[in-house]
Amino acid sequence: MASIEAVRQALSQVMDPELNRSIVDLGMVHDIAIDDGTVSFTLALTTIACPLRGQMANDARERLMALEGVSDVVINMREMTAEEKAKLTGGASAQQEGSALGYNNVRHVVAVLSGKGGVGKSSVSSLLAVALRRRGHRVGLLDADITGPSIPKMLLHRDERPIGSPLGILPVQTEGGIKLMSINLLLADPNQAVIWRGPLISGAIKQFWGDVVWGDLDYLIVDLPPGTSDASLTVLQTIPLNGIVMVTTPQSLAGMVVRKAASMASQLNIPLIGLIENMSYAECPKCGEHVEVFGPSNAAEVATAMGVPLLGRLPIRPDIARLGDSGRLEEYPAEEFEDIAERLLALVPEQACTPASARQ
Repeated sequence: MASIEAVRQALSQVMDPELNRSIVDLGMVHDIAIDDGTVSFTLALTTIACPLRGQMANDARERLMALEGVSDVVINMREMTAEEKAKLTGGASAQQEGSALGYNNVRHVVAVLSGKGGVGKSSVSSLLAVALRRRGHRVGLLDADITGPSIPKMLLHRDERPIGSPLGILPVQTEGGIKLMSINLLLADPNQAVIWRGPLISGAIKQFWGDVVWGDLDYLIVDLPPGTSDASLTVLQTIPLNGIVMVTTPQSLAGMVVRKAASMASQLNIPLIGLIENMSYAECPKCGEHVEVFGPSNAAEVATAMGVPLLGRLPIRPDIARLGDSGRLEEYPAEEFEDIAERLLALVPEQACTPASARQ
């Protein structure tokens, strides 16, 4: 027959998926009892509405049923008391005062930047995240375009809201498993305008990095607003980036402006991973001919001038607009992004840059 200690040891192998820490270490396990082959315990959650409670309960049940002599498992759930929450957040403060950073383990942070709007940067960011997720990586997507957020519209077809917890904000998760945070997820009306000045926008971006419980991620893609304004500068100066991917279109004007954005990154000593040209051409549905709607591509020349590799040229695809408008962009085959994701994985530096704010 299993002992109380054996039960506790088995439960210590059950991890909170968001924090990647044992539910025992987090103080979530209480009132363990064994009665005639039935093991019962109480699982105390940071919030009773925790979307991952079923996953943790199922994992706990499987591990306990594997113990000798255990015939049934009963799991009671409740919300942590104020004292228990205070104790838990005290542990977080010991690692990183006032934020979720102490529990986050983000291996690579890649920002997606363009010099101007209208080049499809948010679509590229989303599909890049989708391609990385399909390759088995743990992926998050931070929408840093505070005044023009569009990521949730493309990736969520149901009304989803982040959940608060004592450790920080739990991001929304798409059906494909991408963790997502955007200002639009916090607005009562997604059509509401965010009329904020620079300091408020910068503060929100810092919170999306430091107060969101991203947990364990292989890649966090940061979708930056266009240009070189406060919002982009905040990301480049406060978040430890591994590198930047630039997005442009065939027009020479877009190439000129993307070089300005690249210049900003260079002045801040942040590596440029490569360039992606979006809307390079349209494919005739009848004959398959490539029609250069916006003129001949100059992506190779722009990439050479910036001293970075050309990661790929992306066509105009009506399906991207259709799926994005219905919140189902993850259903797009993303074939063009497979090669881009492969090149990106080979080029992302392992070492993140020290934010400028930390160097001062």
